[in-house]
Amino acid sequence: MWLPFTQMSDYERDPLIIESGEGVVVKDIFGNEYLDGYSSLWLNVHGHRKTEIDEAIRKQLDSIAHSTLLGAANVPSVLLAERLIGIAPEGLTRVFYSDSGATAVEIAVKMAYQYWQNRGRTEKTKFVTLSNGYHGDTVGTMSVGSIELYHKVYTSLLFDALVVPFPAVNRHPSGDEQTVCEESLRSLRDLFEKRHGEIAGMTVEPIVQGAGGMNIMPRGYLKGVEALCREFDILFIVDEVATGFGRTGKMFAVEHEGVRPDLMTVAKGLTGGYLPVAATLATERVYDAFYGKYEDMKTFFHGHSFTGNQLGCAAALANLDIFEREQLVQQASDKAKLLAELLKDLRGLAHIGDIRQFGLMCGIELVRDWKTKEPFPFEWRVGYRSTLKMRELGMLTRPLGDVVVFMPPLATTEAQLREMVRILKEGIAWATTTYAEGRVGV
Repeated sequence: MWLPFTQMSDYERDPLIIESGEGVVVKDIFGNEYLDGYSSLWLNVHGHRKTEIDEAIRKQLDSIAHSTLLGAANVPSVLLAERLIGIAPEGLTRVFYSDSGATAVEIAVKMAYQYWQNRGRTEKTKFVTLSNGYHGDTVGTMSVGSIELYHKVYTSLLFDALVVPFPAVNRHPSGDEQTVCEESLRSLRDLFEKRHGEIAGMTVEPIVQGAGGMNIMPRGYLKGVEALCREFDILFIVDEVATGFGRTGKMFAVEHEGVRPDLMTVAKGLTGGYLPVAATLATERVYDAFYGKYEDMKTFFHGHSFTGNQLGCAAALANLDIFEREQLVQQASDKAKLLAELLKDLRGLAHIGDIRQFGLMCGIELVRDWKTKEPFPFEWRVGYRSTLKMRELGMLTRPLGDVVVFMPPLATTEAQLREMVRILKEGIAWATTTYAEGRVGV
């Protein structure tokens, strides 16, 4: 096997093969158990082997496992589309299925591009994105992303996007949220005033940037971006792949500021973390630009073999039932408050540069000098070493460079949260002191 986002020489030194899971615990082939501190890469919601989802998938198997959505709908996909429209921001009335967050965003980008072509505005071909943005690893989604580490090698393959700085309060001289918000929106307005005639859309991870380092927007910025997109007739594309389904204490992160995008992508938690189903939601305005006679050539020529898969859609429907019955979004909001208190205990560590938390999405930045924010040398890999220590202590997570990600399943109990944060602290303390203070060779 060749594992994703993994240097295989690292894996050969520290292999891990998962055999089973129960609740928020997974077990490897040797019987070692680990708390799932990153929700199996940000997507598990209810824990592993949730009875209701297991049963929904088995029940669907008695009818059919899969049939194509190309020109023929199926029952679970229809029912799920209705549910998604019911919980999505007002105005999103059309659902286009795919199988991952990257494909959902790729679809949104293609929809936005073709929307203007179909309307005769052929000059509107550019996209705006935020620095450190991440939307997936397909060619189109890399093009509207901006993480040098991931994307630099593919530069010649990508189309050029207009990159504007992410409004990072922790990196701004003022450290003031309102100042950063206002400056960033003025900068975006300047760009739109000069080039709106050629801009098709803007892609944004709402409130929290995920793979770019768990960066958090200042309050009011997302709403301000929406207003500017409306003013300058630019399609607003919101990527809720990581932030959706309760992660931020709302069903979708856009709800924190009452934002209504033109296109919105969802995946990860859509099926409770069970099966690969994603969706791109669009407004009627976008949909209408593709509607007409076949000979008009307005059709959206895009599709995936397993689009709208019945097993996945059945899992997603059961997942949404659980959200409603267990009031899981409110639970996540309450647990986020507890987590904020627990994370205060980490601030006393010598090499914590920043703790960024929004809901149950957390990033702990490790630095060599907390006063100057001087980073550790890249080759020391302190973040990676801290997560290896956490594995030894009984919890799994993955770092983003020297930002340790902590994103537990929404179903994590208070006792489990406390244990996870204890392991988090111990792993970080061990790695930062061991390597920063020269106790072992690097």
